Amino acid sequence: MASSSYPDVLAWIQTLPPISQWKQNPMSITILSSSSSSTSTTSSPSLKLSVWKNHHSPTTVFFSISTDLTLTISLWSSKPINTNSNDPLRLLGSESISFLLTNFIEDILSYGPYKCSSRSSSVKIPKLDSLPNFKAIFNLSFLTLTLLVCIYEAPPEIRSQSLATLKNQLIDPQMRKASRSLMRMMGSNLEEQWMRSINLAITNWIVELQAAAHRSFRTPSPLFSCSFSALGLWKVQLYCPVIAMDMESSSGSSADEKLLFSLKYQQLEGVMQFNYEVVEQEKWVDVTVYTDNIRCDIYRLVNETLMGERGVGSEEKHFPSRIAVHITPILQTNIISVSVSSSSANPTREIELEKGIETSFDPPNSLGLKLSAGETVSMSLKPWKFEGSVYAYSAVFSWFLHDNMDGREVVSSKPSALALINPRAWFKDRYRTAYRPFTRQGGVVFAGSEYGKSITWKVDKAAKGKTMEFEIKGWIWLTYWPNKYRTFYSETRRLEFRETVQLTIA
Repeated sequence: MASSSYPDVLAWIQTLPPISQWKQNPMSITILSSSSSSTSTTSSPSLKLSVWKNHHSPTTVFFSISTDLTLTISLWSSKPINTNSNDPLRLLGSESISFLLTNFIEDILSYGPYKCSSRSSSVKIPKLDSLPNFKAIFNLSFLTLTLLVCIYEAPPEIRSQSLATLKNQLIDPQMRKASRSLMRMMGSNLEEQWMRSINLAITNWIVELQAAAHRSFRTPSPLFSCSFSALGLWKVQLYCPVIAMDMESSSGSSADEKLLFSLKYQQLEGVMQFNYEVVEQEKWVDVTVYTDNIRCDIYRLVNETLMGERGVGSEEKHFPSRIAVHITPILQTNIISVSVSSSSANPTREIELEKGIETSFDPPNSLGLKLSAGETVSMSLKPWKFEGSVYAYSAVFSWFLHDNMDGREVVSSKPSALALINPRAWFKDRYRTAYRPFTRQGGVVFAGSEYGKSITWKVDKAAKGKTMEFEIKGWIWLTYWPNKYRTFYSETRRLEFRETVQLTIA
């Protein structure tokens, strides 16, 4: 009933007999089993998926996830599911299985930071015959629900090993492919809710691991990313809890618990969009990729009330300080050359220099002359600088944030003690001032018309009719400098992502 890496729960459900043929109640399948020593005389605890008769309604059943320790403990139960009255050989028909999948998705969303009273009407599942990979989507949804149930509900005896096993199952290539299909099926709004539910749970998991071991952990599920190639558009979408990003640097001072709470319960959400076109020339083919939109946002993973009670508010959070994207043709046999249309978008720079000398005499009853000199320098910098370059056959796009006070790159520096106490520093009240380098939400949006033009590969005509694959690899740096909170703490984290996109040389 199982593939090499994860249980095929849908196959088990599809072979369940009608209630009239049951020999026991409930019918169960083991999802995960804890390892035990060969000398142990007691059975090891395990997680099971069970289907139960509904004594209040003989035409419905319900499913549950449970663990059998000394007693059986139920961790999750489904809504009542209608049995199949048309097929004497199967318990559930296709509509009931679709309803069960919707139940999985709704309950996953219910673990998110924002509750929605109309969840039941917001999740729409297409007909089974329109989803060729429905089995993988169903199993992925079930495993994801089980992961969240284990994080929040499972007892310690089975929790740690179950989570480790589920993590490995969810990063299986088939599951990753199914996750992309599921995101397309649900749409962008539900996709965001889905990812916030999962990453809130993962953040809670990492916080608990760190508290127990008093050390940092790499993320159990480092990043969800997916790519889309169609209609002249490449799109890469990614989500990652901030706590799971690699620490690049931090200040010598330590952060208090309330500040750490606000910094941990945030999620990075990014979108990279590129337009492409293929133009046939007399002796070669031009493949040109244009920067359409680069978006990077930071969202809180708990509600505003909890962020204020246990943290220091939602405005103390990381901000994007650098983004780098490399676009590389995977098979380079037919590549002739590569060029960029713009190598740099230089920052606006205005310098004002004022010098003055003041003199004054002391009062008549004293001797001497007072002399003072002063010099004032003011500088205006465009906060974000774009650079485009070529490395071998790779296009390299980079966006750097600079300190408006001294012009230094933020990602590789930290504010001075004087800047930290200066209420007029650019990074103070950075989400409300008129000259802020971020959106009101705290992210950034780079449009191709302002930051970066295009990259063109000359391709041999022998590639006509073939599909080319390109790797989009990138890094995002997030930095924290205090916004309104009084602290000397600062840090920078980094995330790496990698996706593959395609285009056809027509």
